Amino acid sequence: MPNTSTRPKRGRRNRRVPREDPARNELVSRSLESAQQCLFNQDYGTAFVHYLLVLNLAPVLKDFASESFRFTLFKWADELDSLGRIQDLFDCYEQALELFPTDEVIINSMGEHLFRMGFRDEAAGHFHKALKLKPDYPEAKENFYRVANWLVERWHFLMLNDRRRNHKYQQAIQKAVEGGCNTVLDIGTGTGILGVSLVVTETVDAGLFGEGIIESLIHAWNHLLLPPQSTQDPSRPPSHAGRVIPAGATVFGMAVQCLEIRRHHRLCVSEVGGLATAAAGELHSPVSCSSEDDSTEPYTTERLSRLPGGYTPLTEPFNALDIDFNNVQELEGLCSREVSRVRLPVTGEGLLDALAVWFQLHLDQQSSLSTGPKEDTCWEQAIYPVQTPHNFPLRPGDELIVEISCRDAYLRLCSVAVARDGRENNPGPSGNPNPSLNAEAELCSALACLGTEQSSGPRDYTMLECAEMALLNNQPYHDSFRRALAKLITNLKDARSVQGPSQGQGLEVMPLTDPPSGPMDPGPDPFYVLDVSEGFSVLSLMAASQGQVKAYSSVEKTQHQAVLRRLAMANGVPEEALEFWLNQVEDEQAVLQRPSREKLWSAIILDCVETCGLVRQKLMEKATLARCLLEDGGQIFPERIVLYGMLVESDTLLLESAVQGQEPTLGFNIAPFINQFTVPVHVFLDLSTLQCRHLSDSVELFILDLMNTNANYTNRDVKVQASASGRVTAVPFWYQIHLNEEISVSTFNQDSHWKQAAVVLHQPLAVREGDWVRLAVTLQKSSISISASPRYCCEEV
Repeated sequence: MPNTSTRPKRGRRNRRVPREDPARNELVSRSLESAQQCLFNQDYGTAFVHYLLVLNLAPVLKDFASESFRFTLFKWADELDSLGRIQDLFDCYEQALELFPTDEVIINSMGEHLFRMGFRDEAAGHFHKALKLKPDYPEAKENFYRVANWLVERWHFLMLNDRRRNHKYQQAIQKAVEGGCNTVLDIGTGTGILGVSLVVTETVDAGLFGEGIIESLIHAWNHLLLPPQSTQDPSRPPSHAGRVIPAGATVFGMAVQCLEIRRHHRLCVSEVGGLATAAAGELHSPVSCSSEDDSTEPYTTERLSRLPGGYTPLTEPFNALDIDFNNVQELEGLCSREVSRVRLPVTGEGLLDALAVWFQLHLDQQSSLSTGPKEDTCWEQAIYPVQTPHNFPLRPGDELIVEISCRDAYLRLCSVAVARDGRENNPGPSGNPNPSLNAEAELCSALACLGTEQSSGPRDYTMLECAEMALLNNQPYHDSFRRALAKLITNLKDARSVQGPSQGQGLEVMPLTDPPSGPMDPGPDPFYVLDVSEGFSVLSLMAASQGQVKAYSSVEKTQHQAVLRRLAMANGVPEEALEFWLNQVEDEQAVLQRPSREKLWSAIILDCVETCGLVRQKLMEKATLARCLLEDGGQIFPERIVLYGMLVESDTLLLESAVQGQEPTLGFNIAPFINQFTVPVHVFLDLSTLQCRHLSDSVELFILDLMNTNANYTNRDVKVQASASGRVTAVPFWYQIHLNEEISVSTFNQDSHWKQAAVVLHQPLAVREGDWVRLAVTLQKSSISISASPRYCCEEV
C-alpha cells in the first residue's frame, strides 16, 4: 500500500505519492463508458472484456462496478453455455475470480454451471465455499442441499441408521472370520462400514440385481477370490476357500392393485380439461420390463407401506427366483436362463396395476434380511407396472401367468396372460375393450393388452415421465385451469367489445425472433396465451379450445408435440390455433417474449412448483418479466401462491436426514463425516402416509403474489400453537395455488401430482400443549427458508 500520509514518519524514508497517469485514466474512462454502452446493447462479450480491462487497470473501481460486472459475467456465461463454448465459459469465471476471489455470488454461479454439466463434486466445493464466505446466503444453501442430495442420497442415512441390518451383517462377518477367512474385499464400499477383514458386498437395489452385483461377483470369483469350498475335498480348511457374504437370495413377488402406481405409469382418464384423450394413443411411463429400448427401466421402486391410498394384494407372495452367490457357474448362467412361467392363483378381486417384488438376502446359513413390504427396512420394493391403457379386472379363481427372466442381468417380471375356468387367454394386438361384451369376452379383450413382446407388431406408444403421467391424470387440476381460462377469456371478450377493436392493444414489444408465419382465420383478433410449463402439458391446447385464442406451447419433444397435434385435431381445435413456441426461439431469454410486434400476451401460464414440493427456481424473476408482457386485463396463471405448514414429530424424517445418536456405527465413528451432507429440506414426501405425529394445525406461512409485486414481502414471523405435547422435529409444507380469486388447487391433495416437502430441524424442539413456536419464513429471490425459534409460553405471546 502506498503511504498516503503527508506527514513523514520517524525512522522510515519518506516515499513519494505516485503521480496520476492521464493516459491510463483516459483509457479507464473510455473502457468503462464502452462497457456500459455494450451492456445497454446486450453485447455482453464485449462488455465483459471492457470491464476486465477497467478493473485490472483501476482496482479502486471494484466496489463501484461489481454489480454491473456480475450481471455482465452471468449474461455472457449463459450465452457461452448456449453456444457450447464451455472452456471459454470457465476461463471467464477464472478471470472474474482473480478480480473477486471472495465474491460468494460469483463462486455460487460457477458452481451452478458445474452442477448443470455434471461436475457435482466440483459444484459442491463451490457451493460450500460460498457458504463459508456468507453462511446465510440462501441461493448457495439451496444449491448445496441439491448437490448434497446427489452426492449422498438419503438412503445412505437410512442404511446407517438401520441397526438390525448392520448388526446382522456384522454377525455374519464375525462368524466368517472366526471360521478362518482372513482376507477382506468390500465390493461397493459405500460408506465403508462393512469392510472389518472379509470379502463382503451389498451392491443390491430394490430389484436385487440393479447395482451390478452379478457382474461384480463373477469378476471377483474369476480374479480375486480363492476357489469356493468343495464338497469333494472337505479336508481343505475354510481359510483356503473363497466365500461371499451374502451367500445368496430368494426373490418374491406379488400382484397388486394400487391407484397411486396406476396413475404414475399409464393414462387413467378419458378426458382432460374438456379434451377427449383417445386420440393421444398409448401413453405410459418409461418403465417397462419387456422393452428392448435400453433407455427404459424394467422397474421402479416404491415403499408400498407409504403409498397414498395403500395397495391391495391380488395374489399370495410367490417365489420368483433363487440365486447362490457362492456358485460362479450359476452366476455366469443367470442371463442365459430360459424364460420361466409361473401360474399364480388370484386371491383378491381388483384391477391388476403392478407386480411388486422384494427379496430375502441370505447372509449365511443362519442369518437373513428381508426387504418385504411389511418389514421395517431401509430398502424399498421393486415395482413392475402394467403399462397398457386398459384395466384388467381379476377375481378369485383366475390364474395370473407371469414370465420371469434375467436378460442383461436385470430381473424382469411380466404379466402375460390370465386363465379363467381352465382356459388360458393368450395376448394379442392392443384393442379397445367393448363395454357391451359379456364378462368372459371383456376379460379376453382386456387381456389382449397385457402382452408386449408377443404382440403381432410394434406398438405405437409415447413415453411420458412418471410425474408427467400423474399430472395428465390429475383431473381436478385441469378442470380448475379450464374454468379459470374460460373466465379470463370471457372477461377479455367483454372488455374488448366495450372498448372497440382499436382499443386495448397494449404496448409494442419488439420480438427477438421473426413473428411466426402461417394462416390465421379471418375475424376478430385472437387472444394470445403462452404456456411455459415444464415438460408435457395440455394447458395450451385447453386454452386454444376456448375459441378466438392463439395458444403457444413450450413442449419441446417432437413426439410430445405430435400427441398434442393429434389431440387438437380430434377435439376440433384448428391447426393454426396452436403453436410450439420453442421451435421458433433460439435464445432461452426470449421464451416469454411476444411473437407479434403489436400484441401482448393475454395470459401467461407459469410452472410454479416442482413435483418434489419446492418452488421453482427464479419463479419470482419470471413473474416480474411476465407482468410486463401482459395486455390490459391479462393475467399470470397462477396469480398467487400461499404456503402452508404444520409442526410434526417424525423419527422417520430424522433417520433419513442424518446418522442418529452418539454411538459409533459398528464401532466406526462415521457420523461426523457423513453428517456434513445433512440436508434440512426433504423433498418427495407423502405427508398423508408419513409416519409422524401432528403437533399443530396447519397455518399460513407465506404468500407469493405473482400479479402484484408490491404485495410481496421478504420475511415473515409466524406464531404456531402446539396442539399436543412432543418434540418438533420438522415443518412439512405445501402450497395452495390460486389461479384467480375463486379457483385454486392444492399440492396436498389425494389427486395431486405434486409431493410435499419438509424442513427438518437441526435440533428437535420440545413443546407442551398450548405452547407457541415462532417460525421465521424468508424469501430470497425464489428460495424460501424456514427456521424455528425456541418455545414461547402462552403468557409470553
